[in-house]
Amino acid sequence: MVTSVLKSCFEFSFKAASAALFGILLLIAFVVTASMGSQEFYGFFRYDYLLFYALAIQACLLYLKLESWAEAKVIALFHLLAMVMEVFLTHPQIASWQYPQPAVFKLMTVPLFAGFMYSAVGSFFARSLRLYQVSFERLPGFANMLALALLSYINFMSKFFVSDIRMLLFAWSMAIFWKTKIKFQLQRHQLQLPMLPVLMLLAFIIWIAENISTFYKIWLYPSQVDAWHMVGWGKLGSWYLLLLLSLVLVLKILGRRDANGSWFIKDNMNQ
Repeated sequence: MVTSVLKSCFEFSFKAASAALFGILLLIAFVVTASMGSQEFYGFFRYDYLLFYALAIQACLLYLKLESWAEAKVIALFHLLAMVMEVFLTHPQIASWQYPQPAVFKLMTVPLFAGFMYSAVGSFFARSLRLYQVSFERLPGFANMLALALLSYINFMSKFFVSDIRMLLFAWSMAIFWKTKIKFQLQRHQLQLPMLPVLMLLAFIIWIAENISTFYKIWLYPSQVDAWHMVGWGKLGSWYLLLLLSLVLVLKILGRRDANGSWFIKDNMNQ
């Protein structure tokens, strides 16, 4: 019994680390490159080298078949959506956060590597579905989920001009996902968990990664410019909504939902 539990824990941890490989490698690079600061090295800056590094990771994942082309397309879409939001939220008139160091490769105020931080989230979801052989029960209709995801995305930007509807979005997500279950495989056994606590746990993990990133000055919030401090707990809600957007895109493109609300990954994704 103890041996079986240990094997299950090891398998779960190994698959989780494998699914999060993109994000883990990025975090390591954030720490290792911190000493570069704002200095120029051979015509490029820290953010530029992070871009080269992220592109190399993506190429290796595809070449080694650790990531499929279908997964890469979903991640690229999320990358694009993230860059649009980044450009808006880092505009000097909004200034929700800033990238304090220079870069050669950037789009307005945003270094191009920034989109890969969001891609790491999409990559985690896409790889987890395959590695854990995930399926869902009582998943809401896609029209409902897409509407929630799109309104969450729009609210990140519209809240500066009209009322913030975040609380309504939280309530909506709880209402439609309350009965949704995630099924996954471990040690040839199928396990089941409620979806909402899993998303909340993932939001907390990303919040920890955010604190690491801001500590090493990948980006800074206005209150962190003079002296670093932990990111406020309120950001957990933002990450929760962003996770929903990423998850809905991944589920819509990489799987199929039947009339009873059961979701399964497409057959060719398991190859």
